[in-house]
Amino acid sequence: VGDLAKEGELYEGFDEEYECPILDEDRVIDELEDKMSDGGVIIDYHGCDFFPERWFHIVFVLRTENSFLYDRLESRGYKGKKLQDNIQCEIFQTLYEEAVSSYREEIVHQLPSNTPEDLERNLDQIMQWIEQWMKDNN
Repeated sequence: VGDLAKEGELYEGFDEEYECPILDEDRVIDELEDKMSDGGVIIDYHGCDFFPERWFHIVFVLRTENSFLYDRLESRGYKGKKLQDNIQCEIFQTLYEEAVSSYREEIVHQLPSNTPEDLERNLDQIMQWIEQWMKDNN
């Protein structure tokens, strides 16, 4: 979604406090609607409450221990309120709770995302799920 927004300039302003553009969620939905109706699309974004439930068969929420997350975000240049808010978001499971309240709970799954090994396991697990879904639904 970040790349799509950048390419199409799908923003409605700039947040000075967080030092980042403000996503125009309605324009993102409009841009993705046709692609999503065709199926076979994976959406990668740090929030989900504005995406229509009908788009998804499964939702994966990547979770990171705060010691890993702090270093990761700091290395990306996050600081001050932006860094602290992202850490708090993980502590309070904000994105997981958002996913569970936005979609059927049985389609929402948490995956650890601390290490490169976790990334490999997650990719394998997601691929296995896709393969099984295709067998069951084609």
